[in-house]
Amino acid sequence: MTAFELDLLATPKTVPELRHRLRALDHEVRLCATELLTNVIDHLGAGTPVTVRVTSTAQGRTRVEVTDPDAHALPALKPVTDTAESGRGLALIDALARRWGVDQGPDHKTVWCELPARAAPFRPGPRA
Repeated sequence: MTAFELDLLATPKTVPELRHRLRALDHEVRLCATELLTNVIDHLGAGTPVTVRVTSTAQGRTRVEVTDPDAHALPALKPVTDTAESGRGLALIDALARRWGVDQGPDHKTVWCELPARAAPFRPGPRA
C-alpha cells in the first residue's frame, strides 16, 4: 500500500517542499527521502523528473523510494572524510536504514531504503 507518492522535478527548491509534505512521518523517513532526492540533483542535475514513494512493507518496515529516468547512474557508498563538504547522503541512509538498494529497469532506476516502522500514518497536508 502506498502511503505517499509524489511526482516532481528534482530541484533544490523541492527538497524543503518534500520535507514539508512528509511532516506527518518520522524524522528518519523525511531525512532519507530528502537525501535520496538530493542525490538525484547532485548526480543527474536539477530538473530531473522523479517519483518519491513511501510505503509499508509486509515486514512492517517503512520503505522510501526515489525513481529517476537514468538506469545507469548508480549510487555508491564511499568513505567520507571529516573535511569533505558533501558525500554523506548514502552514509546517512546506510546508518539509518535496515537495508537499502537499487532496482533497475530498462529506462529508470529506483533507489530505496527500508526503515523500522516508527512512522505515524501519513496524512497529506495542504498543497503549497
